[in-house]
Amino acid sequence: MAEGTCQTLDPRIRRTRQLLQQALEKLLETKEFDSISVQEIADAATVNRATFYDHYVDKLALLECMVAGRFFGLLVERNVQFDGNCAGALKAIVLATCDYLTGMQGSNCKRHMESAIITVVRRVLLDGLKRHPPENGGTSPEIIAATASWAIYGGAKEWAQAADRCAPEEIANTVTALVSPILRLA
Repeated sequence: MAEGTCQTLDPRIRRTRQLLQQALEKLLETKEFDSISVQEIADAATVNRATFYDHYVDKLALLECMVAGRFFGLLVERNVQFDGNCAGALKAIVLATCDYLTGMQGSNCKRHMESAIITVVRRVLLDGLKRHPPENGGTSPEIIAATASWAIYGGAKEWAQAADRCAPEEIANTVTALVSPILRLA
């Protein structure tokens, strides 16, 4: 992520990043994230180490981009968009977060996924807040989106780790009710 983004229009860059992400995904099937080296990722992707660093600052940046892309893909697949004033859209974001976390239960990199998921949720919320700014007494949309995204992730994470968790719909209602005042939703 040398340029600071996970997406680009250049097909060569997209292809190289896809190779690196696929290589990491394959390595994660047999190894813990912390024991995988950049050289192993580059070798599995059939690129050299310098090429890896042309695209990502380190293996954590690669993982975050991979996770963010997949989570964002889930939101797109479900047609989840936040327009800044809809509790139903907020609930859909919470449900997607819960589903993504439970789908990653056996992953070798769970502890590293947090920032990627929060970043995607923050971006979706911020886009909606910028389109329809809430009456907030001067609080910036960035602060509101950051606070709400951490709250959504935190609630979903606690729920996903619970041994006797309730239905996803139930926790989504609870988290939505808790986060709505942050976003100033009716």
